[in-house]
Amino acid sequence: ALAGAALALGALGAPAAHAKTMHTVAKGDTVSALALKYGVDADSIVSANGLKSAKSIAVGDSLTIPTKGFELPIPTSRVAAGVVAAGAIVMMMKKKNEGSSADAAEADKPKPPAPAAKAAAPAATGFKLPLELEDGPLPLNTYTNKKPFIGEVVACERIVGPKATGETKNIVIRHDGDMPYWEGQSYGVIPPGENPKKPGKPNTVRLYSIASSRYGDFFDGKTATLCVRRATYWCPELGAEDPAKKGICSNFLCDATPGTKITMTGPTGKVMLLPEGSEDKTHIMVATGTGIAPFRSYLKRMFKEQSIGLSSKWQFPGKAWLFMGVANSDALLYDDEFQEYLEKYPDQFQYDLALSREQKNKDGGKMYIQNKVEEYADEVFDILFNQGGHIYFCGLRGMMPGIQDMLEGVAKKKGMEWEPLLKQLKSNNQWHVEVY
Repeated sequence: ALAGAALALGALGAPAAHAKTMHTVAKGDTVSALALKYGVDADSIVSANGLKSAKSIAVGDSLTIPTKGFELPIPTSRVAAGVVAAGAIVMMMKKKNEGSSADAAEADKPKPPAPAAKAAAPAATGFKLPLELEDGPLPLNTYTNKKPFIGEVVACERIVGPKATGETKNIVIRHDGDMPYWEGQSYGVIPPGENPKKPGKPNTVRLYSIASSRYGDFFDGKTATLCVRRATYWCPELGAEDPAKKGICSNFLCDATPGTKITMTGPTGKVMLLPEGSEDKTHIMVATGTGIAPFRSYLKRMFKEQSIGLSSKWQFPGKAWLFMGVANSDALLYDDEFQEYLEKYPDQFQYDLALSREQKNKDGGKMYIQNKVEEYADEVFDILFNQGGHIYFCGLRGMMPGIQDMLEGVAKKKGMEWEPLLKQLKSNNQWHVEVY
């Protein structure tokens, strides 16, 4: 069995057992990709290097990778492109703590810095998207509470800085292609344990918007990504967090580690799907906090596949306009990805931020998402009613009244009634809302 394992690892490359490895950050490297490459938890990389957050790395930085595991000799740029199958990653994680005493002794010897990963064009790898995911009917409620699917966590990474209001994690779950979905859909998660309100019954399902395109973050169609904020409750009487009132499911997911089993239902949802035939239109996306999840999946679909040289049947000649509202810069989610799209596709992507604790609105108050959208009131109105564009809302329900009041104000200036216009948007499937 050991010989067979050695042969299997040999196919990936010679393993190197070590207490730590030095890695020089190359273009395209992220903490998440490095965690997958070396088979460690992303938070351990952040802690070992004293980083403020997973975002705080730059090209040329020398990072300590605290691992005694096997290093996959594959450039992280190819990991991000999906060349490493999820199964290989899981095998690596299972092997990372195995080794002989000789391996342990070898681990104490100093290692030379690892060479910088060379970015390779994905087209040169021969990797192809599983285009069969473009065909067939919409996947809907494939798995239910009575017959759920069991997924497995591949990575769980904190993606906000130290000054963020709360903790948010990017969680990659392996489904091996058995739980396909479309952009804009959600998975249900059933946390382990009993329902505290119904003893003897399982916990109720919680829905989470999927934050990756149908191909997953590795573009092999075998994973899905969730964006989850840890729900806690601060008790003023205790002067501390009350663990009895914390979010059961969000804490279960945020505490997950590679290998954690996740009981899932779905996929579900039609409201937030990208409408067929709308590829040449403008899509306005308005998000607060983890409401960014479906929009990240859209943008992956619209821009990421072509930006890394992968060929999809679906092309996007239209425009995407993202409004993102959070408390401060440290609370921004996936900002590095969106900045990349902004740089590569300036004519197709617009990105506006509302940072309530760092920016002021026109009246001198805090800049909330509705205030930012209001700055472009006439343009948004024109896109919706003269260009056939679409608008999507995901996040806190509180943003909706201000935005609707703003659009109503524009309508009145034009001598039009807002309610019939809103009905028109809904009947044309241009108005998409998923708020809480």
